[in-house]
Amino acid sequence: MTESEDVARRVGRVLITEEAVYGLILVSGMIVVSNSLVGTSMNALLTVVVTVIVFFAAHVYAGTLARLAKDGADGNLRASIRAAAHHSQGMLFASVAPLLILFLGVIRVFSDETAIWTALIVDTVLLGALGWLAVARWTRNVWHRLLSALITATFGGVIVLLKAVIHH
Repeated sequence: MTESEDVARRVGRVLITEEAVYGLILVSGMIVVSNSLVGTSMNALLTVVVTVIVFFAAHVYAGTLARLAKDGADGNLRASIRAAAHHSQGMLFASVAPLLILFLGVIRVFSDETAIWTALIVDTVLLGALGWLAVARWTRNVWHRLLSALITATFGGVIVLLKAVIHH
């Protein structure tokens, strides 16, 4: 296996997780909520960053407690924290693309509205890609992959519709 294949495999292991899907849905929801307050890229960026960090920390904390409480667990706090953080990192990594787009709005590469809408659309596309890739790991059937991509992207699509209904 080449180094680039190994990197791709490791990235896939982090991003094709329930935490990554949850992270993208969380980011989309927070963008919509933040836009109802002030409607700037800066507000959306700060709201999403703080929310993702808090949810990540809560997820790591809950995972650590669950690992420590398991029957037969050795009670190693550091190992439990490390395992929980490793398990939850998809939530952080999945938020990078929409955060970069919002940052481009903050520095005025895009208007606030363009940055916010683009971040929501990218989230939806990423959700579809994660759905496709996850199913691609267990079947070559294109229809199964497509259905999974559609279902996963629909979570983001519903939030995009919510934004359209609430804010326009």
